[in-house]
Amino acid sequence: MHLIVLLFAGFASVFTIGKAALEVSDPLFFVGSRMTIAGLFMCLYSAYSQGASSLRLNRLQWTGIAALAVVNIYLTNALEFWGLKYLTSTKTCFFYSLTPFIAAIGSYLFFSEKLSKKKWIGLIIGIVGFSPIIFGSADTEEMRSFLIFSWPELAVLGAVVASSIGWILLKQSTQNHKVSSFAANGLSMLLGGAITTVNSLFVENWNPIPTTNIPSFLVCSFALMTISNFFCYNLYAHLFNRFSATFISFSGFITPAFTALYGYVFLNEQIPLLFYPSYAMVSLGIFVFYMEELKVGVPESKEALTVNITEPQEA
Repeated sequence: MHLIVLLFAGFASVFTIGKAALEVSDPLFFVGSRMTIAGLFMCLYSAYSQGASSLRLNRLQWTGIAALAVVNIYLTNALEFWGLKYLTSTKTCFFYSLTPFIAAIGSYLFFSEKLSKKKWIGLIIGIVGFSPIIFGSADTEEMRSFLIFSWPELAVLGAVVASSIGWILLKQSTQNHKVSSFAANGLSMLLGGAITTVNSLFVENWNPIPTTNIPSFLVCSFALMTISNFFCYNLYAHLFNRFSATFISFSGFITPAFTALYGYVFLNEQIPLLFYPSYAMVSLGIFVFYMEELKVGVPESKEALTVNITEPQEA
């Protein structure tokens, strides 16, 4: 259990470090440079551990990697970090608590998957619990633009949707197209990072590069690559051999609590009073949503593992 806590404490730190990085760097440049370097290292590791053939893909496999790069790397991270620039780290992370609900709604609308009564109840509780954070927050009032949402909030919400789609694309690449997970992630990070960097060239101020403090930028980049790209990714894969995917996904509800703590301690972000009832209600909604399939403990076999990934792969 302590490894589960460590995993999501690591994921939570991504938002805190990212928020600190955006004080000295533009979002697209920060995402693009970090993803390109991390992707290069993962590709090299894939070639070293699995052979150079792991990176030789056919046209269908490259199509899947391209889709993964655009959706799971470029859109997810560009939208998230642009939104994070204007929102608190806690609120940005809190949006990701909606991931299982958004994934369920998407499956219901586009794949005609039925939801049980308990899942509908959990979904409603979760969305109602999330509402006070939206209605009661004034951190982006000057950017409010669409109904109850500001542009940064819409951007992060779009990142959550893109992340959910990205997990489907990753599953398709690794299971249907037979691309190793390291190769799929490495190549998609490398390509998605390049796309994001090119985007940065057109919209951000390169004079000479979009950062005001290179040492701080490098420290934040190295910290995120170490914690997110390497440590959390590998620990996540390791835990799937010990716990059910449902349990790991459910455990992600602790991430906003860690992010709120980190934001308060390291970024001097004040935790709004509405956070506590919202967090409690969303956590209850997640519990009810997963109640039917939640299995605590070690699965009897690998066949007992179900693919139900809802935690963002990269932040």
